[in-house]
Amino acid sequence: QVQLVESGGGLVQAGGSLRLSCAASGRTFSNYNMGWFRQAPGKEREFVAVIGRSGSYTSYADSVKGRFTISRDNVKNTMYLQMNSLKPEDTAVYYCAAGRTLTLGARQYDYWGQGTQVTVSS
Repeated sequence: QVQLVESGGGLVQAGGSLRLSCAASGRTFSNYNMGWFRQAPGKEREFVAVIGRSGSYTSYADSVKGRFTISRDNVKNTMYLQMNSLKPEDTAVYYCAAGRTLTLGARQYDYWGQGTQVTVSS
């Protein structure tokens, strides 16, 4: 089992920044590929970013490319999502996920956090 806890969400004005954290415990963090997903009210959960086990591979949704940066610290067992130039359409609950497969598909992830709310005001 892997336990994931997100933090760092909040209310920010458009153009502002937030950094989300995802703290992992349980099994070896570095054995898992990690992803960020988000879900806005009335919408399906969507892919935001993924990072490979070592941190050398990353991929982003087109909607966040150039504004968000995913990273991880395998010593601290923590993953991050630096979000800059935030837009109202970034408003959602953000979830971190861990999985054995390097994928953009939410269904392939084995473990999920409880989510953290990000609200961007215009």
